[in-house]
Amino acid sequence: MATIYRAHDSQLDRDVAVKILRPEYGGDPDFGARFRQEAQSAASLSHPNIVSVFDYGQDENGPYIVMEYVDGEDLATLLRRTGPLQPRRAARLAAEIARALDAAHARGIVHRDVKPGNVLVARDGRVKVTDFGIARAFAEAQLTLPGTTLGSVHYFSPEQARGEPATVASDVYALGIVLYELLCGRRPY
Repeated sequence: MATIYRAHDSQLDRDVAVKILRPEYGGDPDFGARFRQEAQSAASLSHPNIVSVFDYGQDENGPYIVMEYVDGEDLATLLRRTGPLQPRRAARLAAEIARALDAAHARGIVHRDVKPGNVLVARDGRVKVTDFGIARAFAEAQLTLPGTTLGSVHYFSPEQARGEPATVASDVYALGIVLYELLCGRRPY
């Protein structure tokens, strides 16, 4: 849905990640308003296991988000590189993801797309969950783009698969699938 660039914030002298939405998503003004609202919600989350959102903007190319840059790799890449993880490491990673989800849920924010690609592991081992609230903007916009699926079907909860709204339980279900994948090196189905 987006392209992510590493950039340098010259005013604060730090590297950042800039996520620019693809034109087919950003051209709808209703979607733009929802996306902005969700970016603001995500920016309100302050937790050591959640990627910080610094800024939101829009230019001629559409909406973009400026986020904390995490020097590391996502869990999907880690799994491809190493295969299944040792149980202690898998449990530690899952616990950090759970803490991030708990912090978001306490603020009324459901992630809706928990998957290894949305979990970053910094070089120092810290876990950072990213893309909070973004799936909600897509769901509420009711996009009808051909071939578009909201979220990642391999991690969908049963209620999401039935087309029902995602809940806190949906995120917990997806986390269970992620933990299974960390331990086994593959999804359960």
